[in-house]
Amino acid sequence: MTKTYDLTLWFLPKLAKFPRDQRFLLGERIEMLLLDVLEGLIDATYTKEKIKVLRKVNLKLEKLRFMVRMANDMHYINIGSYEYASRGINEVGRMVGGWLKAS
Repeated sequence: MTKTYDLTLWFLPKLAKFPRDQRFLLGERIEMLLLDVLEGLIDATYTKEKIKVLRKVNLKLEKLRFMVRMANDMHYINIGSYEYASRGINEVGRMVGGWLKAS
């Protein structure tokens, strides 16, 4: 959860710098996906239906990957930020995958 929290905390100021028209479209989608992933991991920690929740989190991570890629392709974030975000998303994805296998 800490990695997800840190990624979200790092990304939020970047989203605020998106162009005004995209801040409320792509930026808001990325923000909601980041927060949904964080909330999902918290839910998975405290629920008996971990597998169901973790599968939803995994799907949201995949959506997040594409949204961040789109932000990079549209030059709303630079390549360094894209690489950092991608590594963070992949790391969270590996942790979720490991948690799924263990459940």
